[in-house]
Amino acid sequence: MHSPWSDPAKTLSVDSQVRCHRHSGPEPPHDNPFGRAVRRVRMDDAANAVDEDAVDEDVVDEGAATTEGGEEAVPEDVRKYERFTKMDGAQYDRVNEFLRDRTYVTAREWAIARLCADFRTETGVEMTKIGENLPRLVPFMTDTYTPQAVNQARSSFEDKVTTAGATFLYGAMSGFFTAEELDDLMYEVTEVAKFLLEVEGVDLGVSEELDAEERISSVMREVRAESAELRAEEVECPNCGHSHVPEEST
Repeated sequence: MHSPWSDPAKTLSVDSQVRCHRHSGPEPPHDNPFGRAVRRVRMDDAANAVDEDAVDEDVVDEGAATTEGGEEAVPEDVRKYERFTKMDGAQYDRVNEFLRDRTYVTAREWAIARLCADFRTETGVEMTKIGENLPRLVPFMTDTYTPQAVNQARSSFEDKVTTAGATFLYGAMSGFFTAEELDDLMYEVTEVAKFLLEVEGVDLGVSEELDAEERISSVMREVRAESAELRAEEVECPNCGHSHVPEEST
């Protein structure tokens, strides 16, 4: 099964389309936002108006470094950060719309969660560094953030991942989907996840993609099989009163 986004040498253009369909599945999304001109992010007033008490204990307040002339110095790891280089020229609203149509998270939450993972030290996450250098680190983010706002976005991302994970796993374990339907569903969501990884600069070869897809499918087949055993309760027929164990859908 070949992914339509498996070419590691590709770049994201204004008119490129994200293809995440299989067989006769849904139509591919028409707008790939990763390549538009940058414009100012319209942030909600609440984005920076976060209760300071909500900051996690692992927030690192490393302070803003300055040069001898009093100008703010850009940390070396910020200068060398290239995670979102494929998104040069991207527009926040378009990226946000793309993500909201396919995931639970916003562009702000996605970008900051990625940065928090990349700028984690032994003592915690460098919230101040991330917030002060946000426009340098992520092309579609044009405003700086306070450490509290960075932490709030990360926390929101984690909460949404947990909620989405519980929803997906219940759907997979519930027996609502046949094995083929679950395989198609896994293909759809895996394609979106792989696309976001490639946008972040991860190189995925064809063989690596196929191997990952097979491993994911294998795990989900095991989840479905084990779940079927858990659900194997006797059911009484409303017509004849006979009790039987429902057969697993195939």
